[in-house]
Amino acid sequence: MSLVKSISGIRGTIGGYVGEGLNPVDITRFTAAYATQRQAAIPNNKTIVVGRDARLSGPMVEHIVCGTLMGMGYNVVNIGLATTPTTELAVIGEKAAGGIILTASHNPKQWNALKLLNEKGEFLNDQEGKEVLAIAENESFVFAEVDQLGQMTHKDYLPYHVNEVLQLPLVDVEAIKRRNFTVAIDCVNSVGGLAIPAMLKALGVTNIIELYCEPNGQFPHNPEPLPQHLTEISELLKQGKADLGFVVDPDVDRLAIICEDGSMFGEEYTLVSIADYILAHTPGNTVSNMSSSRALSDITRKHGGEYTASAVGEVNVVAQMKKVNAIIGGEGNGGVIYPACHSGRDALVGVALFLSHMAKMDMTVSAYRQTLPEYYISKNRIDLTPDTDIDAILARVKDIYKEERVNDIDGVKIDFAEGWVHLRKSNTEPIIRVYSEAATMDKANALAQQVMAIINE
Repeated sequence: MSLVKSISGIRGTIGGYVGEGLNPVDITRFTAAYATQRQAAIPNNKTIVVGRDARLSGPMVEHIVCGTLMGMGYNVVNIGLATTPTTELAVIGEKAAGGIILTASHNPKQWNALKLLNEKGEFLNDQEGKEVLAIAENESFVFAEVDQLGQMTHKDYLPYHVNEVLQLPLVDVEAIKRRNFTVAIDCVNSVGGLAIPAMLKALGVTNIIELYCEPNGQFPHNPEPLPQHLTEISELLKQGKADLGFVVDPDVDRLAIICEDGSMFGEEYTLVSIADYILAHTPGNTVSNMSSSRALSDITRKHGGEYTASAVGEVNVVAQMKKVNAIIGGEGNGGVIYPACHSGRDALVGVALFLSHMAKMDMTVSAYRQTLPEYYISKNRIDLTPDTDIDAILARVKDIYKEERVNDIDGVKIDFAEGWVHLRKSNTEPIIRVYSEAATMDKANALAQQVMAIINE
């Protein structure tokens, strides 16, 4: 059993002893703690939105969360099966004090999680997250008496979400209709099976090949949208049956694109391609996290903007985007954040903007991919003992490479002329994650090995 408590939310495997898994007691404790934090932050607002993905434990977790919130005196707007970005938008639409998304994102089916939102539909910041954890630890919450119990209403926010995307000036429905795309989709039997077909139909796409669009929580393959898990949709495209493919994770905040020949567009390049489109029409600044591809920086400079890297994590990306007034940003895992819609990763926004982009170009998806800067990312790890002073190791690496461009806002990132290496320590295990990028995979691996050799000395 696992229970991981962090500022971004509470995740764990279903079942087990109290304190060792995501069970009814711990779900209640953390939900009550969140409600207490919201009450202190937004004292005159008694509404909280709850949405969930389609995983098997969803109904159980939903009942407990909604009941606990009502027991804390909150009125619950239960939007049922809903994507993470839909829930974020619902918080804004309801003018709620916050929201809870019941999803373990790309984790396997035995996992679930409570992702915690503020009144802007954004993830809690570091301070707010720490407050929730402290309240939960001390169990310093007070449940409402009978006359102060909250009520629950049920709403469907998907039409609202789709309409918000359609209103974006750079979403060109007419151009998409004219191209008459055939689009294959894999929604891993979660809420994307409701949201992505609805979005495509609203965009005028009539030829949709649906794989795993039944929101029953029975993931047909590992739900993380990585190339090794996407063989079925890739094979379908190799057979010439569609112009492109889209794959989402269970909560639909990550978008992977498949080319018409079955090749992977590359998760890193979802954000890069959409930024290329946005910046061509509305020049401005961009942000991604430190472990994301240099390609976004190249594209931003091409369009006359300025690129900034943030610490890893959506909340950090959003904070940096606000700081530099970025018009688009996100993460290299297929997460697109377009503030013109809302400040959260949103695969529906990604689908609409990418199709608008491709509809205006007379080329295939694979041909367009060849026009983008080419980089390869290598991902490695260094396993250490629990008593290893990882901070001392990172400090030594930083000193050794002090003549290079070094960023230490999140671990240590070394920018070389030919690429970069980013070292991050895990919060849960005695390991250092090593990400590197260069113009070829061999060069990316070589950069990683160069730095790892120093650590292993």
